[in-house]
Parts: sequence; C-alpha cells; structure tokens
Amino acid sequence: MLGIIFTGAQAPEARIIKQLLETEAKGALVIAADSGLAAAQDAGVKPDWAVGDFDSLDDESRLSEVAKERLIRYERDKDYTDTELAFSLAIEKGCGEIWIIGGGGGRIDHLFAIRSLFERELFPRRWITDSEDIFCVNSSGEEKIFSVCLKKNALVSVFPLGSGPWDAQSRGLKWPLSNLPWDRGFFGLSNEAEDGDVSITAKSGRFMVILPLNY
Repeated sequence: MLGIIFTGAQAPEARIIKQLLETEAKGALVIAADSGLAAAQDAGVKPDWAVGDFDSLDDESRLSEVAKERLIRYERDKDYTDTELAFSLAIEKGCGEIWIIGGGGGRIDHLFAIRSLFERELFPRRWITDSEDIFCVNSSGEEKIFSVCLKKNALVSVFPLGSGPWDAQSRGLKWPLSNLPWDRGFFGLSNEAEDGDVSITAKSGRFMVILPLNY
C-alpha cells in the first residue's frame, strides 16, 4: 500500500496535489503531519490520520475536521519530528512505499531532517515540494532503472544515499553518471536532460534524484 505524508512548509499547488492523487496515488493512505494538515485540506484532501503537536498549524479549528479516533496529538517536547511520527505510523499501517508532500523552503534544519529520512534503513521513495520532484532510486541488491520524460535541458541532480558502495549509469544526460567516483560528499549537480528522455540505473547503492516539478 502507498502512504502519502503531508508535512509542513512549502507544498505544491492544490491543482498539482489533486492531479497527483487522482493519477498516481489512488487509494493511498494519507497522513497529515502537523501543518501538513492545512496543505492537505486546502487541496481538498481529507487525511486518514493526523499526527503531531500541531504547534505550526495556522488554525486549530482545522482539527475538528479530523475524526477524534484518527487524531494523534503529541506534546511539543518529544523525541521525534512530526514527519518522523507520521512516517512510523505509515509503516505501522502497512505502507510498503511512502511519499512525502511538502517540506520545501522554510527552515533549513527542517529540510535537512527530511533529507535524513532517506538515509535510513526504511526510507521514503518520493518527496514532492513546491518546486522539486525528488525520487529515491535504490538497487536493493539488483539493478534498478528509473526512467522519466523531462523538458529538454531540464536540470537533474543526483546524490548518493545510504552506506554504499555506489555505482550508477545514465542515458540522456549531458554528463553521464558512469565511472564517477561516488562516495560520501560526492554528487552530480545541475546535470541536464539532453532531449528530455532520461534513465538512471542504480547498479549498486541508493541515489536521490532531484528533478524540477511540473516537468
């Protein structure tokens, strides 16, 4: 089952969220983390669950739209972020794949906290902000091919994740990813889609692929 987590900070426009849920995420379990509830509701999405301390929510009356038995409220002083709590709930409810919507812009420590989730043993597969569409491509012991159709010259950035070792190949990028010295701290920044059709193969290791939203 697919799980969708709405989190705080900058999310895509409502029309993009609606299109995404109607075309790529039908039947997904939707969890709102703190002010992610506002992003979901403003897009006309009714979350299945809402979790967090809700200290960033713009209007607490929004909570009245969530069934009491589906509202999990925490104290502000806690050991985990609201997004982490939502992620754990998604795992608990049987989600084998999890996407995050929101988390763009805002505080950089919150940005880093979301990125750190991609380094863990259980990790999100996709992260959609107000301006980026971010995918996790993981070899899991065998080659994994990620293919996408982009606008010509669209920017593509690739970062290694997890513990490695890393090896990748690409097709359709201006600068190929093969034979690069992948390691901690290495990355491929601002590559370009030559003709729009791009594929990235994770031969070994896990990679974060950052694309522009609305490609």
